Amino acid sequence: MEAELRLGARLTAQWTILWAMAARGDALARLLSPPWRSDPYPIYAKLRSGGGVHRSPVGLTTIATHELCSKVLRDRRFGVRSTDGVNPPPFAASPLPSEVAMVPSFLEMDPPDHTRLRTLARPAFSPSEIACYRANVKKATHENLDRALALGTFDLMAEFATPLPIRVISDLLGIPGVDAPTFARYGRVLAASLDGIKSVRHARALRTANREMRALFTRLIAERRREPGPDVISGMLAADPDGTISETDLATTCELLLVAGFETTTNLIGNAVWAFARNPEQWDRLCADPGLAGAGVDEVLRYLPPVRLNSRFAHEDTEIGGVPLAKDTMVVVAIGAANRDPAVFTRPDEFDIGRPNRGDHLAFSSGIHYCLGAPLARLEGELALTALAEALPRLRLAGTPRRRPTVVIGGFRSLPVRA
Repeated sequence: MEAELRLGARLTAQWTILWAMAARGDALARLLSPPWRSDPYPIYAKLRSGGGVHRSPVGLTTIATHELCSKVLRDRRFGVRSTDGVNPPPFAASPLPSEVAMVPSFLEMDPPDHTRLRTLARPAFSPSEIACYRANVKKATHENLDRALALGTFDLMAEFATPLPIRVISDLLGIPGVDAPTFARYGRVLAASLDGIKSVRHARALRTANREMRALFTRLIAERRREPGPDVISGMLAADPDGTISETDLATTCELLLVAGFETTTNLIGNAVWAFARNPEQWDRLCADPGLAGAGVDEVLRYLPPVRLNSRFAHEDTEIGGVPLAKDTMVVVAIGAANRDPAVFTRPDEFDIGRPNRGDHLAFSSGIHYCLGAPLARLEGELALTALAEALPRLRLAGTPRRRPTVVIGGFRSLPVRA
């Protein structure tokens, strides 16, 4: 209880300071604060102006042009952690006392640890493996969509966009008895933690999610050691016959693959339906030629990226856009702003699946941290859009959507549609 009281007081102070900065007009603070965060694109435009480098009074630097974001994401002088490896703490870590040891996932590690753990998981997402998944993903897509369509009017997020990728990644990991609502809760809680802990209640929920996921994967890892199967966990264990990877690292990697494996795709599908519903001429174009689904996925990723912000730390004194950066300065990489940079994309605020350079977006990051699951997300998005175009040629919204109240992750809580 004492820990919760201290945390509550600290969070109140932090969010009060943030609100005060937003009220004074600081662009980064406004991205993180209601009501401005509900429509970040005017703020992105402001961040791109003046060279695309924004200094916040709290010491953070935000970059917002496509050129600078791409450069920093690829530059080995920047890492995802401070040079001493201490900061930031694992994004999934609850600040409340917990019996679960939290370590960064490989997404939050720099080489050589990042290389070691990413290499362990990489074979499951190779082009040959993705091609093998296609039939099963297509089958899951149609089964989930048929159940949703039978309802007539349905919430696309709850009935299709969320359960489909959960089913796919759970199958790859060999998780029996998939509980989609529980996994969706894990995703919401962990995704919200990317913005920072909001409240004591959020911290408790994060601690619970960590404990439950750790118990699940500790059990599954032990089972796969005894009886390997054709799943990703068994593949990772086979790639580490000497047991050099710790149980904690294995479990953390599995937790990352589970949540990242459906969160991005869930929001990709939801954002796609929203964008097409708002641009019916583009939907008609896709329905007339479902072969454009892949192009549609890339334009959605550019126009409404599921992950809108990233971060890096300068590992030496350097500069970006002519602005000096001291070693260990945190740099916020505004992917959402870069993806609508008029210096790269003509009419960037228009949704156009025929855009010739739609694939130049940074939605999956870039450099050594380019999203490992990007090929799977593309496959799921393509098959989902194809199935939706075939089943819903007169796609229309059936109510008021509810957006997720998050900054780093952009998507919808609910998106009612009519069959």
